[in-house]
Amino acid sequence: MPEQVVPIRADGLDAVEVAWFAPLCSDDYRHLGVPEGDLRSSFANTRDIVLRADELGFGNILCPSSYQVGQDTLTFAAAMAPMTTRINLLTAVRCGELHPAMLARTVATLDHMLQGRLTINIISSDFPGQAEDSALRYRRSHEVVQILKQAWTQDEIRYQGEVYQLGKLSTDPVRPYQTNGGPLLYFGGYSPDALELCGAHCDTYLMWPAPEATLAEQMRAVHARAAAHGRLLDYGLRVHVIVRDTEAEARDYAQELVSQLDDEVGRRIRERALDAGSLGVSLQARVRELADAEGYVEPGLWTGIGRARSGCGAALVGSVDQVMTKLARYQRMGIRAFVLSGYPHKAECDHFGTKVLPKLKTCQLNQVYGRVPATTPATPLGVGERR
Repeated sequence: MPEQVVPIRADGLDAVEVAWFAPLCSDDYRHLGVPEGDLRSSFANTRDIVLRADELGFGNILCPSSYQVGQDTLTFAAAMAPMTTRINLLTAVRCGELHPAMLARTVATLDHMLQGRLTINIISSDFPGQAEDSALRYRRSHEVVQILKQAWTQDEIRYQGEVYQLGKLSTDPVRPYQTNGGPLLYFGGYSPDALELCGAHCDTYLMWPAPEATLAEQMRAVHARAAAHGRLLDYGLRVHVIVRDTEAEARDYAQELVSQLDDEVGRRIRERALDAGSLGVSLQARVRELADAEGYVEPGLWTGIGRARSGCGAALVGSVDQVMTKLARYQRMGIRAFVLSGYPHKAECDHFGTKVLPKLKTCQLNQVYGRVPATTPATPLGVGERR
């Protein structure tokens, strides 16, 4: 069993935050690369996945963002606010698409609609139809996050940066429901600029699947940037999962999932994403290259999903005990948040949510850090509560 890799914010916490995934971006299949009408990126299908994850007791759910395909993230999250009761919404925000003062108001409004069940996935990417220098994108993202934090914690926004110059804007109408800094900021990225953004401003660093030694190396790199700013982070893993009663059943399903995949179709799916040329995506391709003939890069970590998906491209595959053992290994390393998904998303949500989730000690990180006022009428999953 690996030892804790770096100091973490949630030191001593013996519970984990377990999130599911809302496939807003045309990413739901019975067979990868083969679209089916009832699994298309519709509001009805994605809504039902979120409602099922809420019912099963997942602590959070990632609502991703894309321009090329799928639905608008903030609009979807707003629609889900009155329909859900306990689950947090990890809502992706692409820095710069909205003016940061307006984004601060939008996020604050959404946080009130959710009564504090909002978390934010910060994304720094090209705008649709544009290609920009990475350094510029990250400078803009730094400024956006700094303005958000001013809006959420100060009486006025006063900001003079390279991209934004804002003077004396009242923040009275844009305070979020959550206190102590507003919604937690989750972030994933691999370039030096990305690590600097996370280390300086964000709360939870999300990694894509890779061998454990690679994850440990990445955690140390991010910790170094956070330490330079006098900060500690939490760490999370964004990974797919295929869990069945036996290892043989899980491995058979993994092969069935890609049994109708045409590699040219898979390539087009990967390349349609705005982040298709990013360092993180190239590192996922490298992980696939290191895998064995069946696609396994280490026991229980299967890279076949990356053949038809940009970004997170591997899955935990195994029996209930094997998947739980793998999660425990990650937790021992210092990973406290898991953002999971599987195909098709509602069915795999049921598999994990009924076979594994009830056996885990779970929490919601915004509850851990006291972001939600004690008077909140909703009853989110508390630290150490088992479901």
